[in-house]
Amino acid sequence: MKHALLGLLLALVWASAGAQMPHDQHHSFAGAEHWAHVFDDPARDAWQKPHQVIQALALAPNATVADIGAGTGYFSARLAHMLPKGRVFAADIEPDMVRYLKERAQREKLPNLEPVLAAPDDPRLPAKVDRVLVVDTYHHIEAREAYFRRLRASLKPGGEVAIVDFTPDAPMGPPKRARIPAPQVVDEMQRAGYALAAEHKFLPNQFFLVFRPR
Repeated sequence: MKHALLGLLLALVWASAGAQMPHDQHHSFAGAEHWAHVFDDPARDAWQKPHQVIQALALAPNATVADIGAGTGYFSARLAHMLPKGRVFAADIEPDMVRYLKERAQREKLPNLEPVLAAPDDPRLPAKVDRVLVVDTYHHIEAREAYFRRLRASLKPGGEVAIVDFTPDAPMGPPKRARIPAPQVVDEMQRAGYALAAEHKFLPNQFFLVFRPR
């Protein structure tokens, strides 16, 4: 049973991260209804701690937030529910995920949840945001320094970028050779023009780093 659960979690995080990547390098994530059973499995909550993550973002009630690599909306929908006066951009490069997100926003009556069809090198956010959340996706973004340097133009004054991804010794996640340790993330983000503003350590398998433009 434990092995079956671990396999589910591995599929969850690898697929969730891959949803932000070019189609010629990762298989398609069409069939969003299937992936929703994986991404939104309640077993994820125990270690992903989504409400604690959102609380740590310290969002104003009317904040505008971007969830990059949103998948089926595991974080996006929660953000929209918790910010009825705010605005949530759920960005993903997979058209079927964007379709699913639109249907989910209608189904859950979340007019403040706005799906965005992103590009692999640009989230294409339609407006400036107070916070960007990147969960289990950073290690899959190519040309990360250029990507996050470009992203700075989408941040409001005082805006922050929160990055959550797997530690090298986590028992789940992508192959260890594909993981990027927190010090490397800090170094890359510094070269992209950011400074580390906070580090949260309550997640058992992931680092949680918050950056501000310098």
